[in-house]
Amino acid sequence: MSITVFLADDHTIVRDGLRYLLEAHDNIKVIGEASNGRDAVKKIKNLQPNVVIMDIVMADLNGIEATEQICRECPATRVVMLSMRSSSESILRSLKAGASGYLLKESAGRELITAIHAVHSGQRYLSHKVSDRMVGAYLEQTKGIPDPVSVLSQREREVLQLVVEGRTSAEIAEKLFLSVKTIETYRSRLMQKLGIKDIPSLIKFAIQHGLTSLE
Repeated sequence: MSITVFLADDHTIVRDGLRYLLEAHDNIKVIGEASNGRDAVKKIKNLQPNVVIMDIVMADLNGIEATEQICRECPATRVVMLSMRSSSESILRSLKAGASGYLLKESAGRELITAIHAVHSGQRYLSHKVSDRMVGAYLEQTKGIPDPVSVLSQREREVLQLVVEGRTSAEIAEKLFLSVKTIETYRSRLMQKLGIKDIPSLIKFAIQHGLTSLE
């Protein structure tokens, strides 16, 4: 039986390349794709793939937030992060969100096939360039130090990303099926929790913590 795979990446050329690479293997079948995290979550709930290949930096809902929702609502689905980010923070946050694997895009290829088979069989897989030692050292360094993003609720993190992407309160309200007043409340509350008083500082925070990018 084939391993069913879903591709989530904001670049069409990357998704096309991954599809070509994966479908060259008889026991792997790509059954869907999405260009942003929010669409990915919706489609994955319906398709229930065995494995998701997930980029971190995507519009609407970043890959880490999407991974958290997928792992909560589709527990049988395994997520492999495929990212250009090699920072300990990005790796740790991805694993905390529930990702079973983490690969750097520069090492994608044969290693991705290995990772898919590994996570499908219930193992964790980290890129050869993302060593367990790095994660272990980071865990020791940050023991007792709270992740600044962790003070925000899931909804506040969603609103944060959409705000820094330039969406108006009305646009965010429509996307999240909430009232404008509720969005304004979330926006005010998250800025208060983070101790941030203006949008430029909020954007800087979001970029530093991998919630969005400069693109």
